Amino acid sequence: MSHQLLIVGTVAFDAIETPFGKTEKILGGAATYIGLAAAQFKKVDAGIVSVVGDDFPQANLDLLTQNGINLDGLEIVKGGKTFFWSGRYHNDMNTRDTLDTQLNVLADFQPKVPAQFQNAEIVMLGNLHPAVQLSVLEQIKNPKLVVLDTMNFWMDTTLNLLKKVIAKVDVITINDEEARQLSGEYSLVKAARVIRNMGPDHVVIKKGEHGALLFHNEEMFFAPALPLEEVFDPTGAGDTFAGGFAGYLANSKDISFENMKNAVIYGSNLASFCVEKFGTERMQNLDKKESKERLKHFKALTQFEINLTK
Repeated sequence: MSHQLLIVGTVAFDAIETPFGKTEKILGGAATYIGLAAAQFKKVDAGIVSVVGDDFPQANLDLLTQNGINLDGLEIVKGGKTFFWSGRYHNDMNTRDTLDTQLNVLADFQPKVPAQFQNAEIVMLGNLHPAVQLSVLEQIKNPKLVVLDTMNFWMDTTLNLLKKVIAKVDVITINDEEARQLSGEYSLVKAARVIRNMGPDHVVIKKGEHGALLFHNEEMFFAPALPLEEVFDPTGAGDTFAGGFAGYLANSKDISFENMKNAVIYGSNLASFCVEKFGTERMQNLDKKESKERLKHFKALTQFEINLTK
């Protein structure tokens, strides 16, 4: 039996420049990364709600469907142009400059959730305008879990609307800088408490190469990031993490705090692959055996015994 996961987010073109090179327009977008990560879980029936222009290549559509991603909710606007983002990363790979953003068809996007996904048990709201996220929430029926990913841009421009979305979700995933901005607290423990009081039962704070924190009530879990010899392109790593997190939960049909610990590890594992090549290239053909093998490294990294002295 398939386990439905509804993914809302951008399907886009990116142009990326890092210290290791640069690309012209390549496949990108939050929903794309989330979908490719979720596709690693064989029981998950993932569907995307998004919009592209008719300049979006058929080869990219085929790539997504070949990975088992349902595109019934992907609107193709005739005569329209697909959302485009261009950015340049600094030498530390943790900071970047946006060079160009073209909303194009995304500017007037009115999401339509296909009937077969209106009963999805898990909904993953990828980074998009809060008004779009709210519109999707109004179209779905009794999901068991709603996960939200957002960013500081929406905190700067539509904070009140974003807070309406936050109040309706079960899990929020943001990075440490965004958690501090949203909460007004520097301590991430305090920040998580403030954010939980906004509505979500669970808060995931991503710390890039320093791992991720999961908070629920007074419980806390920390998962390290796998140390990598080289980070080629961090674009989409956070979305890949979110896709792995939501995909694992959809696959296991267990949304307990204890199982979310596993979901954080699976998300971190998939994100470690994403950064190894430009854009979605590494995720497009990621072998499940390869992913499973790297999970063993995570296990060795995080499991140990402590002999307490008397």
